[in-house]
Amino acid sequence: MNNSLRRRFERFCFQNRNKGIPDLMLYICLGSAIVSFASMMNGGTVLYNLLCFDKAAILRGQVWRLVSWLLTEQLGGNPVLSVLFLYFFYRLGKAVEMSIGTFKFNLFYLGGVILMDLFALIFCPTESVVISNMIFPPEVFTAFYSNMAYYLHLSMVLAFSTMYPDSQFMIFFVIPVKAWVLALIDLILIGISVFNLCYPIMLFPHCLFPLIGLLNYFIFFGGDMHNLLPLSWRVKLRRKTGKASHQSSRPKVVPFNAPGKQEAEKASAPYTHRCTVCGRTDAEYPNLEFRYCSRCKGYHCYCEDHISNHAHIE
Repeated sequence: MNNSLRRRFERFCFQNRNKGIPDLMLYICLGSAIVSFASMMNGGTVLYNLLCFDKAAILRGQVWRLVSWLLTEQLGGNPVLSVLFLYFFYRLGKAVEMSIGTFKFNLFYLGGVILMDLFALIFCPTESVVISNMIFPPEVFTAFYSNMAYYLHLSMVLAFSTMYPDSQFMIFFVIPVKAWVLALIDLILIGISVFNLCYPIMLFPHCLFPLIGLLNYFIFFGGDMHNLLPLSWRVKLRRKTGKASHQSSRPKVVPFNAPGKQEAEKASAPYTHRCTVCGRTDAEYPNLEFRYCSRCKGYHCYCEDHISNHAHIE
């Protein structure tokens, strides 16, 4: 997605930021809690089996399974840990929604659901498969694709870490961990999942399924992926690419127009600051804070909602 198209997309999302389903993660976490706790009881797997992804059942007309698998994330048999994990995902989803708006968050979540559904519907077999002279029944692949919600939520953790890389989490209320460290751990877990499906038997293309969540993340936040690196590495990367030295050797020069020309411009555009993404001005929103991005080429102003979340103009 080029910068011009991305700016249009960001502006469209901002203009409709309050549309969609607010507090989407709250409903998903509550539904997941009900299904998870029911699965812990004797005979509670009936609800899980009714909602989980099953390609054969979908082809028979049970189309609700294309969405209901969001509520089937298995969080283990410990109810305390299940509540903590659900609360963790809810807080992350709420923070991402507040930052990018309800509309864009719904698009991000829906995009991940669509990508995973398409991949699973295309590649998940409904009959036994022979790989390396070994017969794998379809139940093996159905059980593997039951982790769809897990990989989708990992992409949401990456999205939060990209926007707030220096945020700190207290693991078990004792161990402090930065958000970018948590994101790297998620990437390692995804890599391990791909490796486990490749060795000792190459389950291709099923081994690529954990990467589908990353694909959705790249579509929405790939331009800011460098935020997952430590701050010192980010600085070194900018120096190696020459951006820092170029900016230091050629400082920005602020042009001052003649008084008559400046007054004419003020008359035609009665504002001092205007956001490049959403178009809001300080005249329309006097309490809104505006800043200029030092990484964008030229002079580009952004409001407080987009100064940390915009495509840099090269």
